Amino acid sequence: MCYSAQIEADYMKLLRSFGPIMSLKEFAELWLRDNGKERRRIPKAIVDEVGPLLPPEVQANFTAGAAADEQDWQQELFKQARRVADNERKLATKYTKTAEKEVGIGQRKVEQLKGWIQDLHRDKLEPRDWRFFPQWWAPVLVREGDGYAIKPMRYQLRKPGLPASSDWVGTGATRRMSGTYNARRDNLERYWRNQFGRKHGLIVASRFYENVDGPDGKSHRLEFTPRTGEPMLVACLWDLWTDPAGQEPDMLCFAAVTDEPEPEVLAAGHDRTVINIKPEHIKAWLNPDGTNLQALYDIFDDKRHPFYEHQVAA
Repeated sequence: MCYSAQIEADYMKLLRSFGPIMSLKEFAELWLRDNGKERRRIPKAIVDEVGPLLPPEVQANFTAGAAADEQDWQQELFKQARRVADNERKLATKYTKTAEKEVGIGQRKVEQLKGWIQDLHRDKLEPRDWRFFPQWWAPVLVREGDGYAIKPMRYQLRKPGLPASSDWVGTGATRRMSGTYNARRDNLERYWRNQFGRKHGLIVASRFYENVDGPDGKSHRLEFTPRTGEPMLVACLWDLWTDPAGQEPDMLCFAAVTDEPEPEVLAAGHDRTVINIKPEHIKAWLNPDGTNLQALYDIFDDKRHPFYEHQVAA
């Protein structure tokens, strides 16, 4: 799950026995967060499923933001189409590698922009609409009061007290996202000690994706799916981040717990696998006893091993 995962479409059906409450307050805050700028990091399926449940003024704000996105994309589409046309005219007169490269880049950007615009108006959901990536938002099942709740959380856990810059490591050309969207099992009692045994969540996903190096030396995106067809119950840790500088709004965020790779995942080229817990352990995981961490490790040791089939992702 170091790259991304796909939320299970039947999330609510699977969790109905737990009677979770959809935390619409938190979803509304997400819709309005940073004046709606997080909308591009919310899976389309969540937007389409949850949006209609929110207050009209919240929906209107989100819709206005989407309309602004479309306007920007239309302008960029015109710019890229002109880029392609200009360089095609150059090629018609004289071949150059630069013009050929410009045509290729422009054509790819044109197709990408057309796809984004079409997705804004598409009513029928597709499997890819449930997919999320690091720093995107996903619904997480947590314990709340005497029951359970589904809350939107960002997929990268920024620990309380740390600055926003902690999401990244390195500078300049070497700057990259930190790995805090995953919590390694062998580091739970050190780096994650304030979350492990205290703040547990659950993501229901149908598959996960990883970037691995292939025999050709190039990076390939692989899609891993349980052979059983059962949705994965991915153990997560979560927390509420509050900006020490008081400039950014509070943020619920989570990390997926990972373990040593399943043999078939290792053979495919990746060195970690999410912890896919058994249904009978859900309540124990979501109601942790921080004084008995061994019981939590026992849940990990009794995890499901469905055999993860893989293929090159589309």
